[in-house]
Amino acid sequence: MKMTTVAGYGQYCPISRALDLLGERWSLLILRDLITGTTRFNDLARGLPGLSRSLLAKRLRQFERAGLVEKIDVRYVLTDAGRELEPILFGLGAWGARWSFGEPEPAELDAQLLVWWMHTRLDTSSFPGKRHVLGVRFSDDPHRYWIVVEGGVPSVCDSDPGFPVDVTIASDVSSLYQVWLGRIPLHHAVRTGRLEFQGPSDLTRRMSSVLRLSPVAAG
Repeated sequence: MKMTTVAGYGQYCPISRALDLLGERWSLLILRDLITGTTRFNDLARGLPGLSRSLLAKRLRQFERAGLVEKIDVRYVLTDAGRELEPILFGLGAWGARWSFGEPEPAELDAQLLVWWMHTRLDTSSFPGKRHVLGVRFSDDPHRYWIVVEGGVPSVCDSDPGFPVDVTIASDVSSLYQVWLGRIPLHHAVRTGRLEFQGPSDLTRRMSSVLRLSPVAAG
């Protein structure tokens, strides 16, 4: 007898229907990045290094068909339906922070990805001039990174851009991850030496407002 395969959960229930759309691997993380402001395919791919470009394209097409995103020129823009997922997704993040967010595993620590996440959340408007350069140096990762903010637009460099560095952020990868995600308060990390801002004091004392934390840190 020929068996019929039913896609999804096969239950007439709004939770089941939502999981049919959102429960596939990588879907919620793609939506996380769309909600936090990433709109271009290459930037989405860079922020999700374990996701193949072909699967990313497939998921975005699924979201378009479902009415969660619209493709406008080269940008993927959330619709009203997509934006309504924000409190749900960050509610899940708040639950995770409270009940399942222990010490990071070594495999979860990616210095390059952390710097990529951080660069979109900087506010250097209190710094003088139109170009601001932050160096990022990890004690346990040999790679150096630079975040260049030119006219308010940030970019990440993994080779020296040749501009003077205003402030260097020095830490180990695990500590900076935990500060960024709100697990360790920034002032505590600085006081205990797990995080250091190196540079002129009139700039380093502004770093608590320059380095805006991950949107999930508030959870």
